[in-house]
Amino acid sequence: MSSNANSTTTPFFSMQKIFLKTSSFESPNAASIFAQDWKPETTLDLNVTHSCVDEARYEVVLSVAITARNADQLAFVLEVDQAALFLIDGFTAERRLEALGAACPAIIFPYLRETVDHLLLKGGYPPLMLAPVNFDALYADKQRQSAQQAANA
Repeated sequence: MSSNANSTTTPFFSMQKIFLKTSSFESPNAASIFAQDWKPETTLDLNVTHSCVDEARYEVVLSVAITARNADQLAFVLEVDQAALFLIDGFTAERRLEALGAACPAIIFPYLRETVDHLLLKGGYPPLMLAPVNFDALYADKQRQSAQQAANA
């Protein structure tokens, strides 16, 4: 009985599986884009979501949407949802949310970056080489915004 009680109170964190959930790549003006000097303007949107799969397993999805324009012409639109299953047990609710919002996306990010670069190379474009992201700071900002909105309501 003591081993069972110990397993529920001892914090445990583990990635079980990483997978590509969805990907989309469109390059509607490729032929004319490739004839121009490559000086794109890009927009990037990064998002983290999570859901409970069962008692201690969580799916975390790191999503990116990238749009590139070159000389006022759409070059490409790329969307990727990179996901992973995590086993998270024995944490307080606050620590579990911190793990889901900061630690898990930090683990997934290198896989997302590799997927984005691979899709761009297959599309004939140079790799984007996404800069590292401080998910701890993003999570802290999101928590501050939520607290501020709650105080204003």
